[in-house]
Order: sequence, then structure tokens, then C-alpha cells
Amino acid sequence: MAGVKIGYLLPTRDRAAGGDDDLGRLIEHARHADALGFDSVWAGDSPLTRPRADPLLLLSAVAVAAPRLTLGTAMMLPALRHPILVAHQLATLDRLAGGRLVVGMGAGFPTAGTEAQFDAIGVPFRTRFSRLEESIEVMRRLWSGRDVSFTGRHFDFRGVTLAPAPARPGGPPIWLAGSGEPSLRRVARLGDGWLPYPPDAADYARERAAVHRSAVRPVTAALYATLCLADDPQQARVLLRESIERYYNAPLERVEKIQAMFAGPPVDAAAWLNRYIGAGARHLVIRLAAGDHHAELERFASRVLPLLDV
Repeated sequence: MAGVKIGYLLPTRDRAAGGDDDLGRLIEHARHADALGFDSVWAGDSPLTRPRADPLLLLSAVAVAAPRLTLGTAMMLPALRHPILVAHQLATLDRLAGGRLVVGMGAGFPTAGTEAQFDAIGVPFRTRFSRLEESIEVMRRLWSGRDVSFTGRHFDFRGVTLAPAPARPGGPPIWLAGSGEPSLRRVARLGDGWLPYPPDAADYARERAAVHRSAVRPVTAALYATLCLADDPQQARVLLRESIERYYNAPLERVEKIQAMFAGPPVDAAAWLNRYIGAGARHLVIRLAAGDHHAELERFASRVLPLLDV
């Protein structure tokens, strides 16, 4: 099955949670992923709830260090920022990367920590979906390179022109997160891509079909998946628990009910990912639950990647 891309999520949150602020290591991980044949690298966004390096500043460095890779945010929270400034940053990053940027966006998962993050920044949490949608409209207008005036529920401005324009006409593609009917309608109406993490491949297939039935533009079907690789399944489960509970400050059993996660031998991990590929996923964003990402990238590249239906 041709055309499936494999991406790697940079461990920005893992580094911060472990007290490691050496951002140079993240750049080295990106270079390593490039050398091993990955197609893309991604960075997450959560300045307060799950603190980590700023994704756009980090990806600007990766754009120079790994000039072949697609760069992506997984997932950016535009509702926390003014869309004029976000559009400007993303246009500059896309220009710096020569049109290699993909902007994954989400509204923010409803937890007490996420709500506290919105409160601290002064954005009402209840408005996150309408702000997300309005921000997308504002950014796409600004990426046209024309003079833009806008009046909406949240934003109101006159005579704004951004420079430089993005490398690609119309700006970088926007991939949206989410499952469930309201989110899928939003993806079909506004998205260039869909980047969810449903725990069951059958649910993924059903929701992907729903998006494609009603999409107003071509939509790339992607998947955000967490892997913890170990030949001993019990050891893998222990390592996954340590990683997830440090990352989310929540029990593994709660998180795995809503996120695609696998712990076990590489050959079984490949079979698990192939079920999503068979269900229509065309870009896999892999989050490695591991302490040593250099070694784990090599293990994935040598023992999982050759078995994928790509």
C-alpha cells in the first residue's frame, strides 16, 4: 500500500517532565529521525498544563537542521493566542521551511488542567471551539497576502496585511484533531487533514469514512499513536505506565480509553499499526514512550518500519 508517511513526535514534554532542558538533544533526535528515513517530525503544544518547549520556535530550528523532513504541530492550541500573531508565526515558519509545514490544531481536551491553562491566559474555556474555528478563518484570509479586515465573535480588526506570505499559496495545510460527530463535521468543513487517536482501528475506519463523505476539500487521514516497545509485553506495560502517568499526571487506564496506545514486541506493534493503515490512515505520527529516544528510534526503524504496509 503506497503513500503512507511515518512521523515522529519529538519528546518535548518528556524532556521537560524529566527536568532536562537541553533543547539541543531534541534537534539531534530530529536529525536522527531524518537519517533513519522518517518522513516528518512533530512537536506538541501546552505551555502551562503540560509544560514543554515552544513548538514553533523548536520547529524553526528543526527546519534548518533537517531540511528534508515535513514539520508539524501535534497539536497546537490556537485559541490561546491571537490569530494575527499565530498566522504571522506560521507563515514565517512555512517560509523558513520551504513549504514543509503542517499545522495540527485542536481546541484542548476538557480536563481541569487544560481549563486552568485557559484561565491563566485569560481566555474563557467555554469559547475554545468557536475561537478555534474563527482563528482558522482569520489565518487563511491573512495567508492570502491581501489586505484583510475581519469582524467576528472574538476578533475584530481592519486593514491587516502579513509579510512574508507562506511558501505555499493559501498557507500550510491545517489538520484537526477530534472524534465524535461534532468534531468530524468540523474536520470535514475546515480541515485539510484529520489527526485523531482512537483506541480502536474499527472506530477509526468508521469515522474516517464519515469525514470523507462530507469533506469540502481533500483530507489527509492521519493517526497519532503511542508505542512502547519491548520484547517482554509485561515490561512494555510497566514502561508505558511510567511514561503516560508522568506525561499526563493521570492513570494509564484512564488515558488508554481515549488514546491509541500499544505496549509490546515490535512485530506486534507493526501488526497493530497495520490495522490502522488498513482502515485508511495515510500519515502515522508516532509518539515513543521511552527513556532513550536515540535507541528507540533505531529499534522502531529496524524492527517496526520494515513490517508496515507503507
